[in-house]
Amino acid sequence: MARSSADDFELRRACEVAIDAAINKQKVVLSIRVAKSRGVWGKTSKLGRQMAKPRVLALTTKAKGPKIKAFLRVLKDSGGGGVLEGFDNLRSQSVAPPQWTMRNKGDRNRILLCILNMSKEILGRLPKVVGIDIVEMALWAKENNTAVSSQVITHGGQDASGLIQGHSQVTVERDLVSQAEEEDMEALLGTYVMGIGEAEAFSERLKRELLALEAANVHALVECESIIEEVLQGLEGASTCVEDMDEWLGIFNVKLRHMREDIESIESRNNKLELQSVSNKALIEELDRLLERFQIPQEYEECLTGDYFDEANVHKNVEVCEWLTGALHNLEASNLDPCYARMRGIKEKRAELVLLKCTFVCRASEFLRNYFPSLVDQMMNDKSLFSQRGQLKRPDHADLRYKCRTYARLLMHIKTLDKNFLAPLRKAFCHSLNVLLRREAREFANELRGATKVANTKPILWLEGPISACQGANADSSSVSEAYSKMLTVFIPLLVDESAFFAHFMCFDVAVLASSDGTAVSSTQPMMVPQGNYINSFLALFFCNDAAELAILNECLKELLAGLEEDFYSIVDWAYKIDPLCCITMHGITERYLSADKADTSGFVHLLLDELEIRISMLFSRFVDDACYSVEKYERGRQTGVLPCIQRFAILASRMEQYTQGQSRDLVDQAYTKIVSIMFVALERAAQVDSKYSDIVLLENYAAFQNSLYDLANVVPTLAKFYHQASESYEQACLRHVSMVIYIHFEKLFQFARRVEELMHTIPPEEIPFQIGMSKADLRKMLKSSLSGLDKIINAMYRKLQKNTTAQELLPSLWDKCKKEFLEKYGSFVQLVAKIYVNEPVPSVAEMRDALASM
Repeated sequence: MARSSADDFELRRACEVAIDAAINKQKVVLSIRVAKSRGVWGKTSKLGRQMAKPRVLALTTKAKGPKIKAFLRVLKDSGGGGVLEGFDNLRSQSVAPPQWTMRNKGDRNRILLCILNMSKEILGRLPKVVGIDIVEMALWAKENNTAVSSQVITHGGQDASGLIQGHSQVTVERDLVSQAEEEDMEALLGTYVMGIGEAEAFSERLKRELLALEAANVHALVECESIIEEVLQGLEGASTCVEDMDEWLGIFNVKLRHMREDIESIESRNNKLELQSVSNKALIEELDRLLERFQIPQEYEECLTGDYFDEANVHKNVEVCEWLTGALHNLEASNLDPCYARMRGIKEKRAELVLLKCTFVCRASEFLRNYFPSLVDQMMNDKSLFSQRGQLKRPDHADLRYKCRTYARLLMHIKTLDKNFLAPLRKAFCHSLNVLLRREAREFANELRGATKVANTKPILWLEGPISACQGANADSSSVSEAYSKMLTVFIPLLVDESAFFAHFMCFDVAVLASSDGTAVSSTQPMMVPQGNYINSFLALFFCNDAAELAILNECLKELLAGLEEDFYSIVDWAYKIDPLCCITMHGITERYLSADKADTSGFVHLLLDELEIRISMLFSRFVDDACYSVEKYERGRQTGVLPCIQRFAILASRMEQYTQGQSRDLVDQAYTKIVSIMFVALERAAQVDSKYSDIVLLENYAAFQNSLYDLANVVPTLAKFYHQASESYEQACLRHVSMVIYIHFEKLFQFARRVEELMHTIPPEEIPFQIGMSKADLRKMLKSSLSGLDKIINAMYRKLQKNTTAQELLPSLWDKCKKEFLEKYGSFVQLVAKIYVNEPVPSVAEMRDALASM
């Protein structure tokens, strides 16, 4: 017998996976393969609808508390591979019920028996079955001893659905027919089996016996009539007692209801009295607190209306401000109950406090506006605080800041009470401190210039005038640059420090400070910049959270530092007059300050450094323009020799490199580019004055430029670029000059060669010897006239080079280039003659090389 699909555990696991994916907490009891069809009597005539489709029927159970529900699920293969997909359209009224065809009769009986068993276990009864005999199914189950699924429900309410296999010795007929019923049926069948001729006679006999049994039951009931009457009388007496008890219970219920209403009324009155008592107590406490807000302490009122702002009363004034701020805050409408905010007393008290606030803030502001100038005037009258003749004095504002800090908290409260009074206070402070700073910078700059000793104060003419004029260029002017560096070392940290102190003291919304060396500075303390590390930490990092506040701070700093740039400019101009090359060092010093920290911290100190850098660059550009102008206007008395600017540029470049010291590289490189470009243009223009000596002027000057800048070109990339440019120009000038000398002494030879080359463009080479003036005889005549006395001609070429060259050190190099160029040209001539005039004897290149080597 073929194995049933109901025993396929792989199919059951696939069903569990599909059902768990869709509906949780369900267990598969039985799964079986079927074929779905709608029969030949369906409404549709399409072939696809009439064909059977493979499906899987699955019986599942789900525990819901103490109850268990059973479900019939339909699944299909979702694309092969044993993966099932569930769907259910059995409940749809618009879809005709399908017909499920089992593979065999055993599958059909097995699923039906499983459904009947689950119905009996879950519903407690068997459903009505149409079209099949239950007894027949029970006999089939007994004969085949088939294992079926059974639902077992535990008394604890837990899900206990289980599968009962065939080896468990439990069969379906026990659930359908009990053992007693089965024995009675067997006895009955055994009694009548021999006397039955046909089924109808047997049926009639059973009916008659049933009627007899019913009559016997009626007779038994009639005999028990007296007992029934006694029972009925007892029930009637019990009913009377119950009615009496119900009446008494109704009376007691009414009394209890009235009592409950009385108790609720008493509790309600007690609750109202208690609420009234609590409310009265809270009202009294609130009125007490409100009266406290109205009361102004006598000592505070005197302080608010008086003029006690000296240092001894600062602490008292701060305490009064704190109280006044708190009182105003407590009387604000947002901090009061809406009913209190509309009270007349609250409004009057608030108006009184506002009047006291305005009076106090106005008098405090007037005092501070007079106090700041008085502090500065005291310092201005003390001459020992400023630089004097023979003594440089660093500005010291420690005492000034200490006295200002005494009123720092008072300023904070003035801002809290009415920030509009801060603007005139800030303006007064900036104006007073600006006067002090300008006086200190002016005295310091004057004494700095007076104390600086300079060896040579005459201007140096670097690229013009006699050679001896620039010999004093080696005079040391480093003290001038040191003076400028000292000016920045002293005042730039001071100005940054003053800017930071002003921002905090005047209550700007400044965030936490941090110097560039990573040291954190409190937002309530002024920033102190170490003098020894001014390059890396002179720019302190602070910023405002509000853009409008930052704009106001910048305007105030502009007034604080206004005019200070003039004293720095005076040092720069003084240094430029002494030695323009000092601009290189000063530019490098300023550049170090700016590159130490690019953060725009003290904005106008940063702008001051930018302006100094621009002014130094402008002055140095003026020096470069003057040098270029001196090169352009120079007039030479003779047409040969090296230009003075070429000779002196190396000295100028050496001095500029000494001042550079690895900084201001761009500034110096731009100067090199401009000066050398003008020099080369002037050299080319001077060489064109007399074309006869043009190449000699060029090669001598370019050679001098290379010789003087050889060392510097190895370390300065910009000069190396011009060095290579001069080298290329020198080679070209040499080539043109030696070619000219060669052409002068061998004119006929090379004219003949040029004519041959020109004829080769128009006629075949073999026809050239038949042209007029181009015969072999003409060639021999030309060779005789050009090469006779070759030693004298070579000596003449050498003397020509020697005569034209002013710089005799260049003569060996020029003579070597001349010999090389002549041999190349003569070699071309020999090849040309061998091609046109075959077998015509011509002196070889080796003979010419030997002749030149003898010189």
